[in-house]
Amino acid sequence: MLELWIKKVMLVVGILGVIVMYGGFLYLLFSGRSTAGLPWFLLISPWICIYFGLSQTKQIATIDWFKSKFTRN
Repeated sequence: MLELWIKKVMLVVGILGVIVMYGGFLYLLFSGRSTAGLPWFLLISPWICIYFGLSQTKQIATIDWFKSKFTRN
């Protein structure tokens, strides 16, 4: 029960993180301000929360999807 609750919290935090961080990044980008000071992991970190918020089946499906995108058949 606790694990399910934590996964849902991670999923919500990740989704909100994507909205806030990418919104801020796009605001800085389109307003002409420099985005050079933003570390690369700032834009990746919400996706990690989303990944760990998924069920194990969806995590495996995500890994398989990435494998299919980056390998030749």
